Amino acid sequence: MDCDRVDLDDPDKMQRRTLLSAALVPIGAASGLYFLSSQTSPMAKTQGEFEITKTDEEWKKILTPEQFKVLRQHGTERAGTSILDKEYGKGQFVCAGCDLPLFVSDTKFNSGTGWPSFNDPIPGAIETSVDKSFFSTRTEVHCRRCGGHLGHVFEDGPKPTGLRYCMNGVSMKFIPA
Repeated sequence: MDCDRVDLDDPDKMQRRTLLSAALVPIGAASGLYFLSSQTSPMAKTQGEFEITKTDEEWKKILTPEQFKVLRQHGTERAGTSILDKEYGKGQFVCAGCDLPLFVSDTKFNSGTGWPSFNDPIPGAIETSVDKSFFSTRTEVHCRRCGGHLGHVFEDGPKPTGLRYCMNGVSMKFIPA
């Protein structure tokens, strides 16, 4: 269960949503672990078509176990666990797998979902694919250079784009300006 729609203009709805999300996270995590063990989300390109390619063993040498699960196996970190969710300093958010700059801090906003959210990526930094896991269809976001799974994009974000790039914090690193 990645980030769901949030009404950014109604604090009461956001608080109720946060409480409901906290109650549903264990259920979603349990079902997600089962589903992720039985199916992998499709990617826009095959592994050999990315600028940076590595074997699973090579990725495991440079990524933490949680980063590997998210970036290479399309996992989702638990809501509210990433320190990047509350990071609002000036700088860039880069791919934890290959250091490609993905988002600038000016595009980050508090969606109230427990995951770092942005309204616009750096041009050319990401690619998307259709994700039909969890019995729904969503738009999955990947690093265009290494293919790492970053999160999903939804059409309920703030102006000017109206998009919400809901990212796994563990899939990124913050580089202060």
